[in-house]
Amino acid sequence: MRAPTGLVCLWALMLLQAQVDGSDGDAVFIREFTLSRRDDFPAENLHNGPGSHKHEDASSRTARSEEDRDTLWDAWGSWSECSRTCGGGASYSLRRCLSSKSCEGQNIKYRTCSNLDCPPDSGDFRAQQCSAHADVHYQGQYYEWLPVDNDPENPCALKCKAKGTGLVVELAPKVLDGTRCYTESLDMCISGACQIVGCDLQLGSTAKEDNCGICNGDGTSCRLVRGHFKTQHSTGKTEDTVIVIPYGSRHVRLILKGLDHLFLETKTLQGMKGELSLDASQQYHLENTTVEYQKLPDKEVLRITGPLGADFSVKVQYSSGADSVVQFIFYQPIIHRWKETDFYPCSVTCGGGYQLTSAECFDLRTYRVVVDQYCHYYPENIKPKPKLQECNMDPCPASDGYKQIMPYDLYHPLPRWESSPWTACSTSCDGGVQSRSVSCVEEDMQGTITPTEEWKCLYAPKTPILQPCNNFDCPTWLAQEWSQCTVTCGQGLRYRVVLCVDHRGLHAGGCNPTSKPHIKEDCLAAVPCYKPMEKLPVEAKPPWFRQAQELEAETTISEEPTFIPGPWGSCSRSCGAGTQWRTVKCQVLLPFSQTVADLPDDECEGPRPLESQPCYQTPCPGWKPGEERERDRARTPEKEVLHDWEYEGFTECSETCGGGMQEAVVICLNKQTQEVSDEGLCERTRRPPELVQACNIEPCPPRWDTGPWSSCSAICGVGLRTRAVKCILRLHHSNNTQMVQDEECNLPKPSLVQACNRFDCPPSWYPREWGQCSRSCGGGTKKREVLCKQRMADGSVLELPDTFCPTSSPPTLQPCGQTDCPPQWVPTDWSECSATCGEGTQRLLVVCQRLNKNGQYETLMPDACDSSPRPGTVRVCLLLPCKSFVKPVAVNPEPTILAQKKVYIQWRKGRKLHFVVGGYAYLLPWTSVVIRCPTRRFRKGHIRWLKDGKALVSLPHLTISHLGYIKIQQLRASDAGVYTCVAGQAQENFVLRFIGSKRKLAVPEGDLWLSESDKKVHGASFSTTQLHFTPDQYDMVVQRILDMKDLSPSSKELLESSEKNGSNVEDETAIILVADMETLDEVSRNLSGGQQKENFLAQLLGELTQNHEEANESTFHVQEIMEVSTQSVVTQKTDLRTAPHSTKPLDGAFRSPVIIQKDQWSNSASPLEFMVNVGNQVMLPRQVIRLVFKCQSSGKPEPVITWTKDGKELQYNSRVGLLPDSSLEIKSPCEADAGLYTCTAKNQVGSTSVSSSLKLAGSTCSDGAAGNSLMCPDRSSDSCHGQHCPPRWVVSPWSACSVSCGGGLQRRTVTCQGAEDGDHKCAVAGKRPSHLQPCSIQSCAEWMTPSWGPCQGHCIGHRLATQHRFVFCQDRNSTRASHRMCSALSKPSSRRNCTTDACALHWLIGPWTQCTATCGRHGFQSRHVTCAHRHNRKPIREIHCSWRPRPTSWRRCNIRSCGKVGDCTDSTRYCEKVRQLDLCPLPQFKSRCCLSCRDT
Repeated sequence: MRAPTGLVCLWALMLLQAQVDGSDGDAVFIREFTLSRRDDFPAENLHNGPGSHKHEDASSRTARSEEDRDTLWDAWGSWSECSRTCGGGASYSLRRCLSSKSCEGQNIKYRTCSNLDCPPDSGDFRAQQCSAHADVHYQGQYYEWLPVDNDPENPCALKCKAKGTGLVVELAPKVLDGTRCYTESLDMCISGACQIVGCDLQLGSTAKEDNCGICNGDGTSCRLVRGHFKTQHSTGKTEDTVIVIPYGSRHVRLILKGLDHLFLETKTLQGMKGELSLDASQQYHLENTTVEYQKLPDKEVLRITGPLGADFSVKVQYSSGADSVVQFIFYQPIIHRWKETDFYPCSVTCGGGYQLTSAECFDLRTYRVVVDQYCHYYPENIKPKPKLQECNMDPCPASDGYKQIMPYDLYHPLPRWESSPWTACSTSCDGGVQSRSVSCVEEDMQGTITPTEEWKCLYAPKTPILQPCNNFDCPTWLAQEWSQCTVTCGQGLRYRVVLCVDHRGLHAGGCNPTSKPHIKEDCLAAVPCYKPMEKLPVEAKPPWFRQAQELEAETTISEEPTFIPGPWGSCSRSCGAGTQWRTVKCQVLLPFSQTVADLPDDECEGPRPLESQPCYQTPCPGWKPGEERERDRARTPEKEVLHDWEYEGFTECSETCGGGMQEAVVICLNKQTQEVSDEGLCERTRRPPELVQACNIEPCPPRWDTGPWSSCSAICGVGLRTRAVKCILRLHHSNNTQMVQDEECNLPKPSLVQACNRFDCPPSWYPREWGQCSRSCGGGTKKREVLCKQRMADGSVLELPDTFCPTSSPPTLQPCGQTDCPPQWVPTDWSECSATCGEGTQRLLVVCQRLNKNGQYETLMPDACDSSPRPGTVRVCLLLPCKSFVKPVAVNPEPTILAQKKVYIQWRKGRKLHFVVGGYAYLLPWTSVVIRCPTRRFRKGHIRWLKDGKALVSLPHLTISHLGYIKIQQLRASDAGVYTCVAGQAQENFVLRFIGSKRKLAVPEGDLWLSESDKKVHGASFSTTQLHFTPDQYDMVVQRILDMKDLSPSSKELLESSEKNGSNVEDETAIILVADMETLDEVSRNLSGGQQKENFLAQLLGELTQNHEEANESTFHVQEIMEVSTQSVVTQKTDLRTAPHSTKPLDGAFRSPVIIQKDQWSNSASPLEFMVNVGNQVMLPRQVIRLVFKCQSSGKPEPVITWTKDGKELQYNSRVGLLPDSSLEIKSPCEADAGLYTCTAKNQVGSTSVSSSLKLAGSTCSDGAAGNSLMCPDRSSDSCHGQHCPPRWVVSPWSACSVSCGGGLQRRTVTCQGAEDGDHKCAVAGKRPSHLQPCSIQSCAEWMTPSWGPCQGHCIGHRLATQHRFVFCQDRNSTRASHRMCSALSKPSSRRNCTTDACALHWLIGPWTQCTATCGRHGFQSRHVTCAHRHNRKPIREIHCSWRPRPTSWRRCNIRSCGKVGDCTDSTRYCEKVRQLDLCPLPQFKSRCCLSCRDT
């Protein structure tokens, strides 16, 4: 078998095993040579033997790496050409061993290249290799070979199958490098071995796509959608929608179980609809998407790998039988994502403030911000938490100490965490828990606190909602010592005090009453009594005496001076009533030494405790218990036995800190039940005395003190008000306070800032800062932008149309630079050369001129320009050499360069662009460029190239071909400049400009091509004509075009249009705007004139992108520059060049209307109904029942279509009317309808008209009309009468529409005339006309007018303002409709004048100040002029008084002579200050303060 034609290959086998080594970046090592085409290697290497070696160009090898220097390898060579031009190929690099011995490692490495998708019509790469063997005999005959894919044993062998047979043959052991191993894999065959290729298209990479189609993704950019759908046959429907799968979805799988049938409908992002019927099991292609359909007896299966190229609506068509079930699963892309914003402006200008971020919902398809509901649709979308940071921490200036609060222009007020009070502890002791609610709140302008979403507060940690409490032991009963027995003999009673003591050792409540130890018990004296026993023993003393003693003993020594009582001494008497004493000292605890010191009594505050008290131990001898008992019984009722007074702790302290008082609580206690009883049950005379003690004597901790709120910083649209918050400390034993550091206050600091005046502002003008003056002198102008905006209550600012602002816009232009420019020399034309050949001189005429403040030049005397250097007025001129009188010889014709005077503007990046010298190119970065210099009568190898006047040298990315052209790989900013092609004495320039970031031209410094020194050095190479060459002469026009593109809200329209019409983005086909230099010169002159610049540029940009069929004389069109040779340069006479796939003009620029004219066409259901494009002459047969004139237009804004007949406004009726697309419909045309119909398209920019002449066939049918598609009828039919006429359809006029709007029906009768036995005889006359047609299909709509807004905005007169309302068109379904639907109705006014006291304004004028000079021409005086309210004289913004001229606030004064020349006087009242500041030596001060400065 001989080698196939065109596939001569070089087999170079080095090693057998394939191995991947990732040690060299994105390149890998493979132990085999690649199977490469013969033309991939230099011709010299093919003739050298295996042992020969050819030295490579030093520039083709990279420098040896540090690793290579430590080994015996040479540096790696340059990369070879890619094995494929698209679809993914392989490139290799070689290195040589510098030693006679073998080197460790590989001498070849590979990398992927040309990873761009191939064009759809290029076919499969493996199939191309099989088809290359079609002209090779195999077993005596020719076969058409088809590829055998996915061979599991040897996927990199070229196995092919003969078409129409079962013959499979291995035609080659290896496929070409870059062939995919498997059809559904990225793995690549290199040197006959299958190498792994990741989704990042790198050899040896293990990167894989996730379910969302993202390489190395984590699966978070899409969501899994699964579910089922059950058909409902009982509803009577014939079809139903299962699910709508959105654009970009992947891995779609649907299974229908049942007898119903699936079909698909699509809708692209541009609104184009499509439908696909699934008839047989096969692959279908719809909207660049492959659909696999499988039909089985009991089910249907639908698989789509994706991504979907449109929105797919899966529908089911019902059939008879039981209901079906559809199961579906797919991965839906998340096309809306949260995008975090930058930090909003700082809340203050100085002194320390804060700023927040927010999050916006971003549409990944349109790159626009949408409403938040789109992002809330996806549960996976978690809105980022706002961030908070401090800002403007510098202290405010000490001069005023004023801290300006910025209004909430662009961000919401700062919310905060608000917590409710802690609940009561779950237990009173032994450790419990208390809780509270914490919510995110914000305050409105009235200080009302409302809850809001928690995420707004997540910039700060959330305060805890639980905390432990009462982590101390519960109070316990503490029993004191028993008293002595109440009797000295026999059985008596003894008492003790039982206190409830808490964890601090203090008497308190809270003990369990049931566990209280008893306080009284029987006692037996050792001495028996010889008297009868009494029922009740005699008590020694009331129990509350000892209780009082114990309660008062609670005082402990502290760090504050306190009275400390000592223990009670013994009673003064051993029997009966006596007195006992104790010591009371003023003492203090020293904290450092933990010792107690005694102090004088006046150092202690509060009452001094008692030093003595009565006591009673035993009865004295001779005491008669019976008598005492009788007295007691007479004095005390019987109830005293059961009830008595007791102390029950102390009341709460009167102060929480700083020293307070508390009183002992006395209760009446039932001695038997230990329950509190009514005080009336206890004897009042036995009530114990009141006990008072000091408490909470420790100093109060610091606390926050808040001041009053300031006035609001804004009158509307959310402002701020502030207050002072300081940490203060109350002084001990005083009501005075002092300020301490904020860190000493433990509680959170109250808010310093609060939102206020949170309601919408009226629309008003917002002027921006003035721009720079166009001239520093000589009368210029400066511009500013004035926008109509409305500040909303949420802090945002809406940009509104100018009509919403009630008054006229403030000026956007104002004069500036109103001073005369300094005189200067202005050159005029050069004189003619003094010689007619050879070398001569030229003289330049210069005049002294200046530009005055009015922008006009004035010619002055030459003496006025003495301060500026006079330019040179003589130069050398070089003409053709003088003829020498020698014998004439044959002279070779001079070489010429075939230049093209064009200007190219790159609109979209491309792979490679080809240009010819002579023009200008404004290109985007990283574009590859080839600049050619076609010549005549000159060898291309002798062409020289210069850049910016200097010899061009080759760089790694810039090479000069031996064929004379320049190739620049991946254009960068340094490549911009002027490239000059020199061919003998001929030369042409090519200016390369660089479009930088934000579509701004990157103009290099030193914008002149050649300096004077350069001209001298290179003078031999450049003629005098080149001295007028200006590389930047089109920069202004191009920059304005780029700016207009940037300002357009849909600037990607052109790119999207080209992609939609067949231009694949992956092809990287550049889109270039092309214009002639002559036309751009005219544009530059129009721009310099300053007349309607913006409209002119807008129209220019529209022409640059408009189809030449839609524009009459347009010169600028989009051109897709492909890789073409020099011979294929366009040299047509006309400049109308346009891309076949980019005819849609860009939005954003105003364009005059254009009516699109096309050939007439007929596309109706009946041969007697015609649709004709306006502009064609129409001759109708008489049997036509309906005619439609189509009038398609384009423009911006969208044009309005109107129709006239014979120059008059067309009257519409039931037969003649407009369709929704503004087409003209004529039903049952008759002789009265003949005439000239004109369609006029009009918008704010202009209007255009196209006419059509309508005639009905009859006596005027000429031969010329016979060739028309709407040809004349057969004359035999016109001349027939009665029964001799052939059968034909006869229709009656249409009835009136059933409804006036919203869609109705019209009816008519259709009969076959000339046939008595049925309508079938009229079959020869064509299809039966329809007897029904839709009518009044326009929506029922009307103008809706809500209530008028508030009377506010700019004042337009005394007590006059404007109020607005929003007027919109709405149909009967309460749905907003286009204004065109209501255009037939009179639109109500959206603005009116109103009366308001807020506009009772006038100019408030103050008195004139003292004149600044007493004489001369420099004195002036001023006064205050403010706009104020007539009633309260409160000043407001001056713009509200602009309806009345503003009085002057400045004038000159004392304009009179200062006396005779030589009189020394002061002409200004500031001369004393001039003298004090030592300004007299300056002439300008000395002349005006002559008298004061005379003695200095």
